[in-house]
Amino acid sequence: MSTIQRAIQVGFQLRVFFTRGVFAPANPLLRGVLADGEANGRPKAVLMVLDESLASAQPDLVPRIETWFGHAAPQLKLVCPPFVIEGGERTKNSYFHVSEIHSQIDRFHIDRHSYLIALGGGALLDVAGLAAATAHRGVRHVRLPTTTLSQADSGVGVKNGINAFGKKNFIGTFAPPFAVINDFDMLASLSDRDKRAGYVEAVKVALIRNRDFFEALEADAARLAAFEPEAMHKLIERCAELHLDHICGSGDPFEFGSARPLDFGHWAAHKLEQLSEYKIRHGEAVAVGIALDVLYSRNLGFLDAASAERVLRLLENLGFELYANELLHTDSDHSLMVLNGLEEFREHLGGGLAITLLKSIGQGFEVHEMRLPKVIEAIYELQDRQSRRTKIHRAVA
Repeated sequence: MSTIQRAIQVGFQLRVFFTRGVFAPANPLLRGVLADGEANGRPKAVLMVLDESLASAQPDLVPRIETWFGHAAPQLKLVCPPFVIEGGERTKNSYFHVSEIHSQIDRFHIDRHSYLIALGGGALLDVAGLAAATAHRGVRHVRLPTTTLSQADSGVGVKNGINAFGKKNFIGTFAPPFAVINDFDMLASLSDRDKRAGYVEAVKVALIRNRDFFEALEADAARLAAFEPEAMHKLIERCAELHLDHICGSGDPFEFGSARPLDFGHWAAHKLEQLSEYKIRHGEAVAVGIALDVLYSRNLGFLDAASAERVLRLLENLGFELYANELLHTDSDHSLMVLNGLEEFREHLGGGLAITLLKSIGQGFEVHEMRLPKVIEAIYELQDRQSRRTKIHRAVA
């Protein structure tokens, strides 16, 4: 027997820009990003995929995009009007929209030196990113996240995926985008519910990595709950920075190992989304999942009670509910269905369970088993807490 072995090393630059008015004619950012790389003496072709809800909320957006590319000609060529597709988690529940984008890539001859720009929320970015990563084995992909959640978290990562077989992100790739551009002006048309959604990922990354950031969120909680733009922008930029620090500095950006600390609170969250048929949105489900794992950490003596209460109060002060009825949904054997999320998490990680819990605010650690009676105890505590809060609110009203 003989063996030939060589190491392959590939370097990536993960760039996240922050701006306002990205399609204003005087803003040079997008032109500079797209002009980067080889020129080949040809206009650079651009296919844009646009979130349907964003297009509806900002009816002047498509004309602004087309006008911007008109000024950018002949160096940049928008090959067709922005291709509008459905956004939201439902768009990830089949391969249909990925195939639609592949069809447009083929039709307009988008090659490896062209660009696919995705403009929308995290679900649309996932779908477009998967299409870009698999067409021609990789088309340059530029993300323009337009929600608090995608600007702070999902849009700045290296993962793309769609749901399949009742499991979240079962089909996907690791493919760093060519660039990410966060335009804060895109947040203006969001509902309060969608503005709030991204806050929870900031709480998450603060809890596992940075106590100072957690305390800054506590100090800004009232301003964030009122959706003051300056506080929101500060949260997004710091949250994105901490996510990038982990992705680029953990030594495992493509998750070859079992540890996924950035998924703190997510084993239950992913299952809650599915059980609610995605009526519970990702950020809302993560808030519940974090609350559950915080109480579990406290109940097993890992986290002190005062710190656990601080976490729960911050989430509540930001406007999140910490209990969902789906936590107590049972199957035909009267078993809690949310607990299946642990087994699905184990499988997704490659067979070994690795759950992040808290030792203190700012310090996460990994466990490889979960004691189900203690998980169930935490679920009922969340139910009781929610019941008490509801009674208080009714009494005040």
